[in-house]
Amino acid sequence: MESTIVDGAWRGHLGRGLAPRELQFVLSVAQGLTAKEIAKAFEIAPGTVVKRLACAMYKLGVHRQGAMVAEAMRRQIITPLCLLLIAVMTMQGLDNSGIARRDRRPSERRSSELRLARRSEILELIV
Repeated sequence: MESTIVDGAWRGHLGRGLAPRELQFVLSVAQGLTAKEIAKAFEIAPGTVVKRLACAMYKLGVHRQGAMVAEAMRRQIITPLCLLLIAVMTMQGLDNSGIARRDRRPSERRSSELRLARRSEILELIV
């Protein structure tokens, strides 16, 4: 069974290419923490955090921290916990046939555009 690390609103999956400490730091970066803030939270030197993040970026083949988080998400190394909420909301929006319900009425602008189009078609038929 695959191990996971949960940090705030993010879940990290071990065994997908990053060392446990690298994964912890990537999760912290995903939450918006700086290297100094991560170092303070883990009670280590900021240089250690920078080096671990550099190793993670190298393994993921990127050069920026934002790209590191995006690539880790793309490879499903990290996932936001809110995806579970989105899945539940999507499932509740489906009816029994699996087709999404539409509870909204069309916008007023769209309705007026349709009326104008129909009027122009009627005028073309008359002329």
